[in-house]
Amino acid sequence: MKRTSPGVLAIAAILGIGVGFLIDQVLTSMGNATFTPMISLPVLLALLGALCLALAIPIRRATRGPNAAPIDPFRAVRVAMLAKASSIVGAAIGGIAGGLLLFLVTRPVSPSLGSTSTIIATIVACAALIAAALIAENLCTIRKDDDDEQPGDAGGSTIAR
Repeated sequence: MKRTSPGVLAIAAILGIGVGFLIDQVLTSMGNATFTPMISLPVLLALLGALCLALAIPIRRATRGPNAAPIDPFRAVRVAMLAKASSIVGAAIGGIAGGLLLFLVTRPVSPSLGSTSTIIATIVACAALIAAALIAENLCTIRKDDDDEQPGDAGGSTIAR
């Protein structure tokens, strides 16, 4: 499994910005009010980030602590995949919120404080989720054993060139 690349997060955020802007554009062209996320969304995103860290810290302690205990590698992979998915979801939802904010800022009428503050809170919670998920993904990496072969080794022997 490869670590989450910044390119994937950037693509998810850019696609999210387009979707968020398009949602508000379609809603206003149909005569409806713009979309504003509920206040529970940033709270849930922050809780998801805390959950990722809470699940990854015991794995880090078990593998790097003073009394390194054996850890189920499947558990570590599951938590790492949760962290990876959370970072991508955080980037996408943060992009959607950014698109909503971009739409509101580009209108000639100034937006209400309530809708803008909820969107900004969502963007901040998404940034915190991305940071927590990337940290949790890093905490779930397990050290390579000394007897693991390096890529390109043929039979464990090294050839000096």
